[in-house]
Amino acid sequence: MNNFKLLLGALLLTSSQTVLGQGAKNIVISEVLTNNATNIVDEFGQREAWIELENTSFSTYNVRGMFITTDRSVLQDMSAPERIKRMSIIPSGEDRTNIGPRQHLVLFANSSPAQGKLHLSVQIPDSAAVWVALYNGNGVELIDSVSVPALAADQSYARQGKNWVVKSQDQVTPGIENAASEGKKLTGVDKFKEQDPHGFAMAIMAMGVVFLCLALLWLFFTLFGMLMRHLDTAKRVANTQPIKPITKTVEATKELAHKTGNVLQEGFDKKGIDMEVYMAVIGMALSQYQDDVHDVESGVITIKSKDTGWDDEYSQMTHWHDPFRPTDHNAPSIPTTPELH
Repeated sequence: MNNFKLLLGALLLTSSQTVLGQGAKNIVISEVLTNNATNIVDEFGQREAWIELENTSFSTYNVRGMFITTDRSVLQDMSAPERIKRMSIIPSGEDRTNIGPRQHLVLFANSSPAQGKLHLSVQIPDSAAVWVALYNGNGVELIDSVSVPALAADQSYARQGKNWVVKSQDQVTPGIENAASEGKKLTGVDKFKEQDPHGFAMAIMAMGVVFLCLALLWLFFTLFGMLMRHLDTAKRVANTQPIKPITKTVEATKELAHKTGNVLQEGFDKKGIDMEVYMAVIGMALSQYQDDVHDVESGVITIKSKDTGWDDEYSQMTHWHDPFRPTDHNAPSIPTTPELH
């Protein structure tokens, strides 16, 4: 059982290394510029020799942990640790090392990793031929290599299909497809990549678009909210009680006018026959219209106070004689019934 687990683990490790190795083989050296006089600059405004890598596959691959060297002695038979000492590693911690399909990555040479994750200590002479090699992360497998001839200032050595050519200053294409300069006009995207190799302008543009969209959304919902509030207010005013009688009166008036028009039209058609009847009908219609107008109620009830005298003190007094109350000689006398013996 333990032997089976060991065999399975070995197979999984071998297969994973095979898959990673196949992914690494899709990374090639695409272009090399040894003497940078007026070409692209790094984050610090300095011009240095650079090496361009290209992902030829249709899947993303991260080149961190791979090695670049210009020392031919690594081709000799030696251990992996000894070979790694003579190479410069592509460090991790940089998103741009994750190369997308058919995308490119520019690495600066003759520099120091302390200046940035894309800066390598590998040395490239500016006026002599140089051999550049790309090794896998194990430090053993050679992925790609190219012998660069001596180049003039701002010239590059670029891969075009299966061939390598020397490009003049106006044909150098760092970070974009090399074939774009083969008698073809650079597209707007290619020019943008050439002018903004680090993506700073793209980031600012993207943030500007996002903030613009947010501002437009805020303006839209603000105006929409104001419109809905006004519509709600208009509905409340239209549904108030005093408006309804007026609406009914207008409708009744329109109906009476329609009936009166019909009567008049019939009277004209009959050339004055029974004109008195029609005039009486018109008078009744006008009278009904006036009655309907005066019958319109506002819906407001007004209560006015009126003194009824129900709480008058005099009405609450008794007229019977109280023997214990002092006699008022001015008060009217009350007759008494004589007592029978």
